[in-house]
Amino acid sequence: MKYDYLIVGAGLFGAVFAREMTDQGKKCLVIEKRDHIAGNIYTEEVDGIHVHRYGAHIFHTSDKKIWEYVNRYTEFNQYINSPVAVYGDELYNLPFNMNTFSKMWGIKTPAEAKAIIDRQIKDAGIGEPANLEEQAIRLVGTDVYEKLIKGYTQKQWGRKCTELPAFIIKRLPLRFTYDNNYFNDRYQGIPVDGYTKMVERLLDGIEVRCNTDYFKVREQIEADTTVYTGPIDEYFGYSLGHLQYRSLRFETEKLDCENYQGNAVVNYTAADVPYTRIIEHKHFTFGTQPVTVITREYSSEWKPGEEPYYPVNDSRNTELYQQYHALAEKESGLIFGGRLGQYQYFDMDKVIASALACAESQK
Repeated sequence: MKYDYLIVGAGLFGAVFAREMTDQGKKCLVIEKRDHIAGNIYTEEVDGIHVHRYGAHIFHTSDKKIWEYVNRYTEFNQYINSPVAVYGDELYNLPFNMNTFSKMWGIKTPAEAKAIIDRQIKDAGIGEPANLEEQAIRLVGTDVYEKLIKGYTQKQWGRKCTELPAFIIKRLPLRFTYDNNYFNDRYQGIPVDGYTKMVERLLDGIEVRCNTDYFKVREQIEADTTVYTGPIDEYFGYSLGHLQYRSLRFETEKLDCENYQGNAVVNYTAADVPYTRIIEHKHFTFGTQPVTVITREYSSEWKPGEEPYYPVNDSRNTELYQQYHALAEKESGLIFGGRLGQYQYFDMDKVIASALACAESQK
C-alpha cells in the first residue's frame, strides 16, 4: 500500500501532523518504536491515577488558537503548577516570589526583598559573567543561588555550575508578588482523562503501528513524504558525530497512603540528594484515591541507546546540528519535526504550533 505520508513517531508532533493531513484527505501511516503512542507525554492509569511515565507534563500556553485546538481533543482541568523546593529542612515556594523571599529572609515587602538581592549582587562584585554560577548570582544574589539553583543545576547538567557556560541562564525571573503560579501563560491545565486519551483522539481513524523501528521497515513502506521525529543525527547514521542530550531516569512506586507530599511537584535543590524532584501524580487531577503513586526523577548523561530528553544547545552542538540540517535540506520528500528532529527543547504548545505550521506548508 502506498501512503502520502509516513510519520515516524506517535508523539505530539507526529499525531498533530497526521491528524491535519488526514483531515485534508491524505493517507497517513504512523509508526512508533515504543509499545505505545503519545511519546513522552504518555500517561498510564494506575488505580485510577494518571501516571506521567516520562516526567511531569503540564500544558500551558498564551496562544488562544492552540488552546482551542487541544480542547477539541480533551477537556482540561484547572491545575496550576505551583512547585515546592526542598533544601535540607527548609521548604520554599517556586518560582522565586515574595513567598520565597519572606521564608528565606523573614521579610514582608517587595522593597525589602529587592534591597537584599541588590546588596548581594553588589557584594559579589561580578563583572562580565564567566560561567553559570556568576551569571546566576548576578541575576538573583547569593542566597537564592546557593539554596535553590546551585545544587539542582549541577544535578541537572552533571557538572559544576562554574564549568557551565553563562548563557544557559539568560534570565531568572524574580516575582515581587505573593504568587506561586509557575507559568505566566493565560491557559493552563491537565487533561482530565490523561494525555494518552488526547493523542488517541488525534490519531482516531489513522493507521498506527507500534513496536515498529523505522530503520528496519523503511524499505518496505512506500510513501511520497516521510516525516521523521526521531533524532536527526540518528537518521543520518551519526555520520558527522553524535549530538549530545541529557537523559532522565525514573523510579516510580505505588504507596499505600492517601497523600505522600501534598503537592504534585517537589524539587530537591541540595546537591547531596541524588534526584532532582519527586512527582506525586494524583495531585495533577486532584485525586482522592486511597493510594498514591510517586516518581523520583534523576538526571543523567545521555549515552547511545538511552532515551534522549533534553538537547544540549551549546555552541558545539548547535554547530553540529546545523551541519545535519544542511544534509536534511538536500533530501527531497523528507521533513524533520519535533524536539529530536529539530534538536530543540519545545513546550507542548510550541510542538503543536510547529506541527500545524508544517501541515499548513504542505497544502
